[in-house]
Amino acid sequence: MRDLGVGFRYLLKGQRWVGRHGRQYGFGLLPGLITLVLYAAALVALALWGSDLIGWATPFADDWADPWTGLFRGFLTAVLFALALLLCVLTFTAMTLLIGQPFYESLSERVDRDVSPDGTAPESDLPLLRELWISARDSLRIVLRAAVWAVLLFALGFIPVAGQTVVPVIGFFVTGFFLTEELTAVALQRRGVEVRERLALLRSRKTLVWGFGTPLAVAFLVPFVAVFLMPGAVAGATLMARDLMGEETQDGAAKQPEDANTP
Repeated sequence: MRDLGVGFRYLLKGQRWVGRHGRQYGFGLLPGLITLVLYAAALVALALWGSDLIGWATPFADDWADPWTGLFRGFLTAVLFALALLLCVLTFTAMTLLIGQPFYESLSERVDRDVSPDGTAPESDLPLLRELWISARDSLRIVLRAAVWAVLLFALGFIPVAGQTVVPVIGFFVTGFFLTEELTAVALQRRGVEVRERLALLRSRKTLVWGFGTPLAVAFLVPFVAVFLMPGAVAGATLMARDLMGEETQDGAAKQPEDANTP
């Protein structure tokens, strides 16, 4: 259980790191803002036309007696919106990381150099387009896994009592795990760690992962909070990736004045 506290400390260290490196933090905000606008537009569109979509998908209910048609379609519309909202939470990090790959790659490398004893960082020899393709492919795999969990947990939510108590707690831990996978992928991909190896590595330190990702999952329920925490989350995930890989780390505070305003 000690790893729970260690994971949470990495989350705090990441936020402190970007707090000391203002320009890195500013650049890191842009992808989250873009993703937030896109997701907000999609949810607004669903709120406006979701009932029409449900009506089109359920023609068999046209001849039902009142009020059953309205109740049935209203329930399905609410379910559709709730599921879309849950998927937005689960996929927000993946989409933000995909949009902000160059930004977060630079930020993660800066963190590695800042805390490495020799001032170096692992670098990928792959072209940018290849890196984007690998990131998109791996993110899709993780999103599909997360979507399966989302549907399962959503269905379990209808169980009386447990669905309103135990299932939401499990949901936060599951979401925290997948958030951590996506965030550590930035640093681990540069180290040549494939997605299956990453998942195995994270499963071997579940309590560490939960300590980092679960509080973040709770915070990410508020979209604006997610945007402002993303740069620090990437920085903290890079520090945790070094721990997972057994790499030596020193306190990067001594280098802060030199790097504070370097893009």
